[in-house]
Amino acid sequence: MAKYAQNDCLLHILCHGVDMDAEKAIKEFQKRKVVTIEEIADLLDSSVTTARRQLKKWRTYTSFNMNGRYYSLPGIPRFDEHGIWKYREILFSQYGNLMQTISQLIERSETGLNARQIAQLVEIVPNSSVFSRLQHAPGIRREKHQGRFVYFSEEKYQEQKSGLSRPHHVRFPTDSESVMILVQLVKYPHSSIEELFERVAEQGIRIEPQVIEAFLNHHGLLKKIPDTK
Repeated sequence: MAKYAQNDCLLHILCHGVDMDAEKAIKEFQKRKVVTIEEIADLLDSSVTTARRQLKKWRTYTSFNMNGRYYSLPGIPRFDEHGIWKYREILFSQYGNLMQTISQLIERSETGLNARQIAQLVEIVPNSSVFSRLQHAPGIRREKHQGRFVYFSEEKYQEQKSGLSRPHHVRFPTDSESVMILVQLVKYPHSSIEELFERVAEQGIRIEPQVIEAFLNHHGLLKKIPDTK
């Protein structure tokens, strides 16, 4: 009930002072959850330029993937603990675009984030060109730690680096998870940790990359995978 009350309140705020066509557009927007600029222009029976102005008034969220093509109204996204909401394959962030989102994820982390961790959170490939920009982004510091580049927040650098030096417990996979990892490794012997994670996930089992890495390392199966990001 609280959810519906919140949506009704939001609808009232958005529709306040708008004409009937705009009110209809807002209601349809809420039903669809996510729309493109062309769809909004069609709902408003307006030009794309006018539709963009309207989206700005409504303070919509813009997807940080899919070339920023999609929009969602405030109150619709259900952001997770990382401030990210996924609708089908479309990703939205409460922090803004992709670079703003990554910067905030680094800022909020206890020990900084490496390329693999960032890629997993925002669903990009670990060798994305984003990392070339990230190393020069204001407020971000990149350093190599145990063979991997780690991105720290300038403001929290000392705190995050200290946390990185402390030992962290990583769970060991269950017997069934271990079998799944080994099966995929036998099938695809040259797979990276990220590729193994994705292949296992395709089988309907989600095993964190650090768990896979710890398992392979424990059994002496961990290959030296260059991490240049």
